[in-house]
Amino acid sequence: MILCRTKTELQDALKAQGANPIIGFVPTMGALHEGHLALVRQAKRENEVVVVSVFVNPIQFNNSEDLEKYPKDLERDLDLLKEVGCDIVFAPDNAEMYPEKPTEIYNFGALETVMEGAFRPGHFNGVAVVVKRLFDLVKPTTAYFGEKDFQQLAIIRALVEQENLAVEIVGCPTVREHDGLAMSSRNTRLSEEDRRIAPQIYKILRDSRDLVDVFTPVQLKTFAEEQLKKIPRTKLEYFEIVNAKTLQPIENWEDCRRRIACVAIWLGDVRLIDNVKI
Repeated sequence: MILCRTKTELQDALKAQGANPIIGFVPTMGALHEGHLALVRQAKRENEVVVVSVFVNPIQFNNSEDLEKYPKDLERDLDLLKEVGCDIVFAPDNAEMYPEKPTEIYNFGALETVMEGAFRPGHFNGVAVVVKRLFDLVKPTTAYFGEKDFQQLAIIRALVEQENLAVEIVGCPTVREHDGLAMSSRNTRLSEEDRRIAPQIYKILRDSRDLVDVFTPVQLKTFAEEQLKKIPRTKLEYFEIVNAKTLQPIENWEDCRRRIACVAIWLGDVRLIDNVKI
């Protein structure tokens, strides 16, 4: 496994793979867990070369405290990536990715005005900036993203379409702990008490999914919000039932065939997101 800290080192490592290799790419912010490793394993199965980036992207954080607390452990990440057969790791610092203040502005329309976009202004532009730069450097055949960040996945697909990029985007199922909690780097920041509480979030999502034949979307949204607000030590930001393609809220089940319920909730001082297909 080759570790690259600069763009030049990355380009040299990619050239050493031969002419036009089939590249699978997994962009991450490190603090890797089984969810990330599942993406790498799939990339390994489906490509000749696997590249993983490890970069905590400062411009997608609209909360400086969240950025400061984001877990980092590059040595552990490298050990895990080596175990699953990663070929190249690109782990730049801020100066390498942003030698000058980024000025790119992307417009994703209604996709970025709801849910995460409503509560984290500027977040998705920061995501798009770093992903576009990484795509330009790695030139992957295929890139892999987890469905836990469902809105981000939609934004990345829109970015690829807008910029006419020659990369296939693959969304991979959310990987969960044995008790249902969606795996997330932020889970390491949960206290023991909060970690015991956290699985209630997914349980309520599942319960909501099972009530589709009982409630309208509006009624189900009200039910889920009431249940989520009962979880101790939490503060609900949003629960929305949306069209899985447009991400816009729906009022009738007949509005679309692909639907997803998305939630963002604070548990203690940790913000968690999750979703379930309906």
